[in-house]
Order: sequence, then structure tokens, then C-alpha cells
Amino acid sequence: MQKLAITDGSVVWTTSVTLLPEREKIDSALKVFRGRVIAVTGGYIGDRPPYQGHVAILDAASGKLLHVWNSLCSDRSGLLDPTSCSGQRSAIWGRPGAVIDPATGNLFVATGNGTYDGKTNWADATIELNPDATEMIGNYTPENNAELDARDADVGSTSPFLLGDGMIAQGGKDGTIRLLSVKAIAGASPHAGNELQVVQTPGSGRLLSEPAVWHHGSEEWIFAADGNGTSAWTFEGGKLVAKWNNSTPGTSPVVAGGLLFIYNPKGGLNVYDPASGKLTTTLETGTGHWNSPIAIDGGIALPEGNANQPNNPGVLDIWRVGAPLASPSGAKSTAR
Repeated sequence: MQKLAITDGSVVWTTSVTLLPEREKIDSALKVFRGRVIAVTGGYIGDRPPYQGHVAILDAASGKLLHVWNSLCSDRSGLLDPTSCSGQRSAIWGRPGAVIDPATGNLFVATGNGTYDGKTNWADATIELNPDATEMIGNYTPENNAELDARDADVGSTSPFLLGDGMIAQGGKDGTIRLLSVKAIAGASPHAGNELQVVQTPGSGRLLSEPAVWHHGSEEWIFAADGNGTSAWTFEGGKLVAKWNNSTPGTSPVVAGGLLFIYNPKGGLNVYDPASGKLTTTLETGTGHWNSPIAIDGGIALPEGNANQPNNPGVLDIWRVGAPLASPSGAKSTAR
């Protein structure tokens, strides 16, 4: 990992968060919070060990590695030689990486397939850590942990997402979203099952994209998209209540400026009214893979392309707020 100066791109510091970069990599977004950088690791070449999922905490000013929590061999701190731990895999690869509770600074992560024993090995689990990642203060795994591992149905295909009333939700590659109580999963002893609710993903397909949470007045909305469709729920009365769905595939939803943006990897950035699900417009794009829209500075950007299809060139589409969102004609500028 490197910190760069914005003005000239010079390197401020460089720090390694793995002892085996040929096998372990950073799949997820970095987080910067209260002067710390939070990074998580997964496997570079799929589920081919040796590798483990780690949560690394660095000082943002100096780059000093402050602590590492290991999802396997969790009784050992610091960087591990992956071959020195009998537990393998347990990648932390949800797109947002670690999710931070802004009130407490606690970290929530989810792990993928691998070794689980509820003691020092925590694959296919949702984990709550203290802000320094020096202590696991909560955990959850489905009762069918072994089955999920056997059929490549990672719990950690998404990061956990925070809801009100002390609740979190966890998506999974098995096509479900599980509603959990933070209090109910507290403590170092293993917690299996006892979900408050389990709902199917939009098309009952593998959930590989991150749901979005929209606070609309007193309402809390959740949007999710998979390869078979898009759905919306509200969180009310301690439950997820279905509101609308369609059969249009999508990647990670983004809510900005009162609009819901969802990229269809087959082509097209769909813009919806979030509450009704009505399609406002479709902005012209090429095809992609897990690309997601980015809302910033009064505009929307979308990277196209697919690393699995090297002949498909990378393109960055940019739209400005206003007339371009009402009509895709002439609204697209690209850079290769």
C-alpha cells in the first residue's frame, strides 16, 4: 500500500500488509477513519491457498502497521506467513471492505469460504471488531456454515451493512440477506443461526454487489441488485418489508440527488425513482463486470470494461447533473 501526494504523485510512505503478495491481495476499498487506514485482504487467485483474510490497521500519517487481526489463527496477531496457519482461505472481499460504525468506531467485516471452528478460525462469518482491530467483540455464522463452504456460497460476498435499532444485515453468495441483532452476536463465544429474518435476493441469484441504504426522512430503504434483478425494501418494525422489484440485472446500487443509479453489466446505467422503482432514464454505456457508478461533485462516473475480457477496452463515462440525466443523448464523455 502506498500513500501519494496529490500535488505531484510522490510517494509519502509504502507499507506491506501481507507476507505473501503472490497469493494475498486487497480486493476491497480502503477506509480512512480517525487517523487510521483500514485494509482487508483476500486471495489473489481465487480459493487456492495458502492465504488468509486479514484486517490491517495503519497510521495514516506515517504508514506504520499498528495491528493485524487474522480471521484464521485469530489467536495470533501481526502479519502471518500464510503457510504457518493450518486454517486457509476466509477471504475478506466484500466491495466496501470494513464497514465502520460512526458512533463507536467498531469495524464490521464478513469472511468467505474456509476453515471455521468458532474458536480461532472464522470463515463464512460476520465479525465485529473494536476500532483498533485488537479484539473481536461479536460474531455470527449461519448454522449451515459447512454446507456454504462446500458449495462456494460465501457469506462474505458482500460486506455487512448497518441499519437502525442496533441491526445489521449480511448478504451472501447463497442468494439471501440475513437480518441480525448486534447485541445478539456480541461476545467471543460462537453464535450460529438465530437470524431475525432471511430474505431472498432480487432474482434469488448470487449476491456479489453491495446493497445500498437510503435514509429518506423517517424511512430507511435498502436496495440490492444481482444478476437476475433489482429489489427494494424498507426497514420498519424491525423487519425488511418488500416494496418493489424488477428483473433487470445490476451491480452495487448508488443513491444520489434523490435518484437511484444501478449499472446493468449487459449495458446501460439505469436511473430510478427510489421509492416507486419507476425507471426515469437509461444512460448509454458499454458492457462491464462488477463496475459500479460513482456520484461526486454534481456528476456521475461509471467505469466500463471487464478484466476477464481483455479485448473489451476500459472506458470512463461521465455525466453531469441536469439535462444529461434526463436524456442520455450527448451526455456521455469518455476517456480511455
